[in-house]
Amino acid sequence: MIETMIANLVSHLPSSSKSVPIHNPNTGKLIYELPQASAQQVQQAVANARLAQPAWSATSVAERSAIMFRLHDLILEEQDKLMDIVQLETGKARAHAFEEVAGGTGAARYYAKIAKKALQPKKTIAGVPLLTKTWVNHVPVGVVGIITPWNYPLALCLLDVIPALIAGNAVVQKSDNQTTLTALLAREMAIKAGLNPKLWTIVAGDGAEVGNAVTDSVDYVAFTGSANTGRLVGARAAARLIPFSLELGGKNPLIVLPSADLNKAADILIGGAFGSAGQLCVSIERAYVPNELKQRFETILKAKVSSLKLGTSSDFSIDIGSLTGANQLARVSGFIDDAVSNGAKVITGGHSLPELGPYFYAPTIITEVTDEMRMQKNEVFGPVVAIYGYDSVDEAVELANATTEGLNASVVGDVNQATQVAKKIMAGTVNINEGFRATFASLDTPMGGMKNSGHGRRNGVDGLLKYTEAQAIGIHRGLLEFPSRGSQYNRMAPLLNLLAKIMKKF
Repeated sequence: MIETMIANLVSHLPSSSKSVPIHNPNTGKLIYELPQASAQQVQQAVANARLAQPAWSATSVAERSAIMFRLHDLILEEQDKLMDIVQLETGKARAHAFEEVAGGTGAARYYAKIAKKALQPKKTIAGVPLLTKTWVNHVPVGVVGIITPWNYPLALCLLDVIPALIAGNAVVQKSDNQTTLTALLAREMAIKAGLNPKLWTIVAGDGAEVGNAVTDSVDYVAFTGSANTGRLVGARAAARLIPFSLELGGKNPLIVLPSADLNKAADILIGGAFGSAGQLCVSIERAYVPNELKQRFETILKAKVSSLKLGTSSDFSIDIGSLTGANQLARVSGFIDDAVSNGAKVITGGHSLPELGPYFYAPTIITEVTDEMRMQKNEVFGPVVAIYGYDSVDEAVELANATTEGLNASVVGDVNQATQVAKKIMAGTVNINEGFRATFASLDTPMGGMKNSGHGRRNGVDGLLKYTEAQAIGIHRGLLEFPSRGSQYNRMAPLLNLLAKIMKKF
């Protein structure tokens, strides 16, 4: 049955003589062969989307929203199928696959609710009252290119695709090879909900060829991935003078305040650091603890981490699943091996778990990490968190900010004090007494990075309006003609000066 479903989904991709093998992270076994698109096929997909987009743009926002409400219900009805595919492609625990479902339904529900008000024409203050009337329309950009990563293939897909569609655009999505099935299944549900298939096309293929072809053909590009690739995407989009948004990596800190309950802080760190085996851009990788509490905190944390259950299951009995592939295992192992060889101390973990599967890695707590070690400044993107001590809260804030990234952060302790500390942290999102979900799960809250962690925001009203162009409309009411000659300005200038003084008071 699963083979039939996979074949049906893959049949919706552009046909190709070139393919790549896709393996199950839990077992290492081949799932299927994924066709690889060419640059020419991407260009054709964009051209087809461009033909379909005007009719979609002409439909009412209410009709577009109705489709997304139906998609919301379908995701809930078929969540087991979605979670099965997410786990098959990523190796996630069931709990973290469910987080993807929650993200998908959240996006559909939120944007379907706010779209009508957010997209309606906005009256603006006229420059010359009585003589003029002005407002702003939100016009779809046309065809949006969305380049999505493998780590959250459902949530990160729908958090961008849904607002782009509901704003009146067509979408050409480049999915990561490893997780194309999840995107295809989400698209199939959207079509079942009433979406014209031509409005959402999915292509898979080589990052350079297919990704560049998307950026070179569309009217807006939204990219989620590494900072290095993001810079290339941004430069390529800027060269064409098209708008773009980038959600890139982080080296995310958690500050444990002296007022914190250490047991609670340890639980928050586990939830913030090990979700989806740490393969999340907003995952916590650094924890700063008062020096006088550090040893006690490490003891508590070690006990809790050691009790986590790893493995494969289609229910919620497992806490952490597998890394998603051989490259991820090599990456995480490389960071830990480098740190240990340079003097870092592993408190727990620090090794692979081949008895569970080819890419399982033990959740790892490490300390005494220094500048000589690669993981000090670079994102590990795995189930690893480094513990540091500090003497003052100001020092902790300074250390938390001492990176070129600024995506997410967390502060644990007294809420009033934590709120003041949060204001000093240079990160796009800061969570108090939570790792990342307080902000990440709040769809009305913008999400994005400072410094090298990105450009622009997803979620919130801004996450919808970024897929539109602001078009200003102005009407001259004809009560009094605007001047066109110097002599006319001479007569009107005193009136305009008087009007300026009056307007200042209102």
